[in-house]
Amino acid sequence: MEDDLRALGEEEIEKRLKSLPGWAFAEDKIRKEFKFSAFKKGIELVDKLAPFCDKIDHHPDIHIYYKKIVFELQRFSAGGKVTPRDFVVAQEIERLYNLANG
Repeated sequence: MEDDLRALGEEEIEKRLKSLPGWAFAEDKIRKEFKFSAFKKGIELVDKLAPFCDKIDHHPDIHIYYKKIVFELQRFSAGGKVTPRDFVVAQEIERLYNLANG
């Protein structure tokens, strides 16, 4: 699983982002803003995400703004660069968000 901690080049990041609508790459991180119908809904998603992040030892920066949450992903141990594991976390965020809102 350590191979998923290698820094990705910009071309590979952009290619991978095509499978994650709404995610963008800037300032050496991938990020996306999610909107919720209520503050509690956003907090519930973060609560469900936390055990997954602990299990794979990769934690997003999470910015909570009432009914909006912004996730930013990069790996500090890879020099603050985007790694394949960032995409694993992004996919899990998407899965949980879609379960809660789908």
